Amino acid sequence: MRTIVVVLLALFVVGAVGVASGLWYVRATNLSALPQPHPAEARLARAVRRFAVPTAMQGQRNPIQLTSDVVDAGRAHFADHCASCHANDGSGDTEMGRNLFPKAPDMRLPATQSLTDGELFWIIEHGVRFTGMPGWSTGTKEGEAASWHLVHFIRHLPDITAAELEDMAERNPRSPEEVRQDIEAERFLRGEDVR
Repeated sequence: MRTIVVVLLALFVVGAVGVASGLWYVRATNLSALPQPHPAEARLARAVRRFAVPTAMQGQRNPIQLTSDVVDAGRAHFADHCASCHANDGSGDTEMGRNLFPKAPDMRLPATQSLTDGELFWIIEHGVRFTGMPGWSTGTKEGEAASWHLVHFIRHLPDITAAELEDMAERNPRSPEEVRQDIEAERFLRGEDVR
């Protein structure tokens, strides 16, 4: 009986310390997304993310053969779906990427490049909670192939060329206002009345 009381008391103390720590964290950070995460937060988040990826996936190698066509497909997909947060060059230096918490990572650096193919695939397919990274899984073989193409492209980011960046800029989504301006410019050049 005494052992049960000691265990319950220990659980209560641990729970109270956890709640107090959580309340301190909320008050100290105001849960603002503006600052960079503390290095301890970043290390903890990476460790938890690595723990969350199933062991079998961590060792998974990309099943899609690396070809220039695969990298091109990954680049086109990245430009259309990923670049708004991660930037065409993978730097994360976009309005959206800079204002996420944590900030969108520079995917050219070792923190991303050292992840296994399986870890990158898992992150693309399942996203990462409490960040801006959504899960992109469609539940289809085609969707999985597209994610594996992205893994090859992410590996290519440190060596991306100016010509590839120019191609991506053409593929980036455009706002409705940009589309409207292009249509008006075309109409003007054809001599139509533009109001």
